[in-house]
Amino acid sequence: MLEPAHLDLWLYPVLTLVAVFTGFIDAVAGGGGLVMMPVLLSTPLPPHVVLGTNKVQSMCGTAMATWRYWRAGLFSFRASAPTALVVFVGALIGSLAIQRLSTDVLKLVVPVLLIAVALYTVLSPSMTDDDRHARLGEKGYMPVGAGVAFYDGFFGPGAGQFFTTTLVALRGLGLTRATGLTKYLNVTSNIASVIVFTIGGQAMWILGLCMGAGAMTGAVIGSHFATRHGAKVIRPLLVVVSIGLTARLIWGWFS
Repeated sequence: MLEPAHLDLWLYPVLTLVAVFTGFIDAVAGGGGLVMMPVLLSTPLPPHVVLGTNKVQSMCGTAMATWRYWRAGLFSFRASAPTALVVFVGALIGSLAIQRLSTDVLKLVVPVLLIAVALYTVLSPSMTDDDRHARLGEKGYMPVGAGVAFYDGFFGPGAGQFFTTTLVALRGLGLTRATGLTKYLNVTSNIASVIVFTIGGQAMWILGLCMGAGAMTGAVIGSHFATRHGAKVIRPLLVVVSIGLTARLIWGWFS
């Protein structure tokens, strides 16, 4: 278990408190990494350890949100299990690929995709809690889910937004139902990534679990908030987070 001695102990409670906020954001709209990743990168941890440790805390928070959305009856584990399996494999491949390849191309492409998500969320009449005609069934969506999962394992920022938007646009799900299913697919991809990073010795489990406790607390609050208020809360947050992630990624080009 990787746990560098040079990481000051005071960082553990600070990062745990940050994770409460990111867990809330992730549970409602995704994109908690917009806050967490820059904070973790400001510590002495190497970038790959940051990625692995962030996946541990994200897995914990997303698991809690998944359970809460399932309890609210917004998706079925059994019905979505085939897609979840494909997502797991996609994320596994993506997490293996990041060990060997550069993310430079994605850094250029992802801001464009996130702007498209924000525009679709604002302009599309589909971004409500009403279910609509599905353009793709479960099997038809699998390649899309696998592609998003590969991206999540390889790079990550905005994966939740991509899952939610495609579930609304292609599967015809209402926004709150799509958000619930997104958490299930997200936690599946996170588990795959955590396995790869742990095997590679690039995840700090003690720190990750401390942050995970914070993320789970935030997820309880966020999922309750989202299921109670629905699309009228999720929709604006999805736009704000997508634009925030875009700005953060573009800022990274010049810093």
